[in-house]
Amino acid sequence: MSPAPQSPRGDIGRRAAARRHQLSLSRQDVALRAGAAPGYIQYVEEQSATPGIGFLLRLADALETTVQELTGGTVDLPGGLGRAAREARMAELDEAECRELLGDHGVGRVALTGGDGPVVLPVNYQVLDGEVMFTTGDRSPLAAAAGTEIAFEADHIDDAFSKGWSVLLVGTVRAVEDESEALRLREAAYSGPWAGEGREHVMILTPRRTTGRRIIVADAPGDTR
Repeated sequence: MSPAPQSPRGDIGRRAAARRHQLSLSRQDVALRAGAAPGYIQYVEEQSATPGIGFLLRLADALETTVQELTGGTVDLPGGLGRAAREARMAELDEAECRELLGDHGVGRVALTGGDGPVVLPVNYQVLDGEVMFTTGDRSPLAAAAGTEIAFEADHIDDAFSKGWSVLLVGTVRAVEDESEALRLREAAYSGPWAGEGREHVMILTPRRTTGRRIIVADAPGDTR
């Protein structure tokens, strides 16, 4: 039996592996693009490697990103700092495309009306049977919004090519009052909230409207429409 693959340990390795998976590339694909051996790509992903700038430039080009992104130089900056691309256009997404982009879990934002007016909150989400689940504190603004209509948005920004997509769901959010059902849903989630413990209150958004848009850039990788 072959040994299980190691988890990426270095920051550059984690970012490189995540970007490679995002592009659905194998290590062999990246190695060919970067002019390197597949074994070295594996080493960079799995060890705390510090490659030279020449290789980092080739690796960033192979992964259709930038050295700054790979090394974490933009980690605390908002997405979308690049200039708008020439010949970019906006395309509406159908509901099936929106569901595919959301996947089964991730990080997004909920918009709701609080006591002091509109509130936008970042949340970890899980998609279950066409509904979106969040876990929150029992006294949070999201918990207080039970029975009201809210908006949920998730997006992806590709600074390297000045493109991205956004999906918006609108519908009523409800609290899961049955503790056994809440426990089942929490156990089905990919992970707990990034913000930490104390967020066991399960909320479910049933969308009545799902819309999305994508910025398409001529000649950018992945844009064929």
